[in-house]
Amino acid sequence: MAKLAIVATIEVAPGRRDQFLPLLQAHKARCLKDEPGTLQFDILQPSDEARVLSYEVYRDDAAFEVHRNGASYARWREETAGMVAKVSVTRCAVLD
Repeated sequence: MAKLAIVATIEVAPGRRDQFLPLLQAHKARCLKDEPGTLQFDILQPSDEARVLSYEVYRDDAAFEVHRNGASYARWREETAGMVAKVSVTRCAVLD
């Protein structure tokens, strides 16, 4: 099975970036600690500070489903309610 990479572009609500980033960093730490199938989770800041990107690598599709349906993701969505204006996700196969 191929590894799966997710590139998420998160548009943060105006004035909420400083609140949002620590919550995303805490989510990242939980995922890397508690989800064996989460292999990499990087947070990227493009020049447009209204957006934040995440680059995530999972062992396979099943590991991503564990992440997407897991406690940390649910907690992150709850904690960041009202802070996220839009999320777009690109799924990619990792070519070795």
